[in-house]
Amino acid sequence: MAKGFVVISAERCKGCGFCVEFCPTKVLALASAFNSKGYHPPHVVNSDKCSGCDLCGMYCPDFAIFGARNAR
Repeated sequence: MAKGFVVISAERCKGCGFCVEFCPTKVLALASAFNSKGYHPPHVVNSDKCSGCDLCGMYCPDFAIFGARNAR
């Protein structure tokens, strides 16, 4: 069971890929679809592996994503 989750604001994303690159558990990948600005935002591919570490949010220059731990 996942220990955390990711929230993505696809419209804020500029597709830099930092969140995908720095995710230690490889939860994210860039989508093949475009947002309204023409960028490929991330999407969750392995939600059960998310630890809620928020490295994705810490590296995002656009504040378009964050991770959090599940409540106990």
